[in-house]
Amino acid sequence: MSLPYENTTSGEKALGEIQKLLRGFGCNKFGSMVDDSEGVIFIQFDWRGRECSVKASIKGYASAWLKAHPYSSRSRCSLKEYERKALDIASIAVYSILRDWIKGQITAIETGILSFEGAFLGQILLPNTTTTVLDAVMQREMLPALEQQKGSQP
Repeated sequence: MSLPYENTTSGEKALGEIQKLLRGFGCNKFGSMVDDSEGVIFIQFDWRGRECSVKASIKGYASAWLKAHPYSSRSRCSLKEYERKALDIASIAVYSILRDWIKGQITAIETGILSFEGAFLGQILLPNTTTTVLDAVMQREMLPALEQQKGSQP
């Protein structure tokens, strides 16, 4: 079974394209970072005073790739080498996924399908913190509380 983006080869090129997309959209600050210990890629940008941080899991994609391509004795390498291969594929694929996702969000904003907040709400950083709106919602368990609230209404 094939996994979307598993054969992409444009990791660093995709990062440059993300920066070009964001600049074209009016972002004047842009940065990226890889946290190898956590297995995540961060893309941060500022649009009209709204700071955003997009976080994507390399380990998550690698896990999906390993599920789609299970290790076997015919793999011609050790399990550890095979897992390293999955991480290498993932580190390239995730950049392309982020590029396409960000391009889709920007296109939705520019065409009036979504507001900036509608497109990037979960990635907006709270003032003077490194916490996103999504992180705050999850830490405070706001979604289950809202679902319980909805269920108790007549």
